[in-house]
Amino acid sequence: QVQLVESGGGLVQPGGSLRLSCAASGFTCAWCAMSWYRQSPGKERELVERMGNTRSSRPDYSAAVKARFTMSIDNVKSAVYLQMVSLNPEDTAVNYCTNGAGDWGQGTQVTVSS
Repeated sequence: QVQLVESGGGLVQPGGSLRLSCAASGFTCAWCAMSWYRQSPGKERELVERMGNTRSSRPDYSAAVKARFTMSIDNVKSAVYLQMVSLNPEDTAVNYCTNGAGDWGQGTQVTVSS
């Protein structure tokens, strides 16, 4: 059974940082494009960052988060991370991870507010 479980969200002040985690299990996919998406209130779900599915691929970033968010993968722990810095209120959203094969986690809420 495929499982993607996000954690690490919370309330943070503007300018703060958070590190999101996504624990993946139940699948092996060397060609999966692990990605983070987010959905803000009243908006459609949008790509945050997608890790390339080959070693030579460069990750895709949303222009809104480039240079502020960094995605990484720990293959030993089967986990995906999203390090977020310099957060602003526009980053308030539910963040989801996906394996690019149609499987999604339940999401973790990030709220940026003073």
